Amino acid sequence: MVVGFCTLDLYIPGCTSLKEKRFVLRSLIDRLRRRLNLAVSEADHHDLWQRSTLCLVTVSNDSRVVHSVLSKASDLVESDHRVELLDVAVELR
Repeated sequence: MVVGFCTLDLYIPGCTSLKEKRFVLRSLIDRLRRRLNLAVSEADHHDLWQRSTLCLVTVSNDSRVVHSVLSKASDLVESDHRVELLDVAVELR
C-alpha cells in the first residue's frame, strides 16, 4: 500500500477577511474531495486572510496512481483563478 501526502502553500489575493478566505477554501476543498476522493485539511495560516496551507492525502496499491491523483489535485488548484499556488511538496510512503 502506498500513501501519498501533498502540501499546497496558497496565496489568496482577493480576500479581505477570514470569512472570504473560508468561502474560497471551502469551495476548493469540496471540489478536491468530490472529484479526486482526497482527504483534505487546512494545516497552517489559520489566522491570516490571504495565506493557507492545505494538506492532501490519498492511498492506493500503485504508486503511479497516487502520484497521478496528487498531480491532478495540484493542477486543479492551480487552475482556480481565486488562488495562487506558491509551493507544492509531495511525499510517497
